[in-house]
Amino acid sequence: MKKTYKVEVDCANCALKMEEAAGKVEGILAAGVNFMTQKLFVEFEEGADVDKVMKQVVKACRKVASDCEIYLD
Repeated sequence: MKKTYKVEVDCANCALKMEEAAGKVEGILAAGVNFMTQKLFVEFEEGADVDKVMKQVVKACRKVASDCEIYLD
């Protein structure tokens, strides 16, 4: 399953760090952050609990870019 989320990130380097952090979370097949459109693109593993995985993605992204925001709604 693929989903797109709105994000707020201040610089392209931070967006890259967020992308790398999100991609390492268990349950994620692929992740990408587009700095220009302020969007996070996520592809989940089969059977993954999307809500649980996304909470871990937010946690991981805040470790590398503490002022980033990911809108899960």
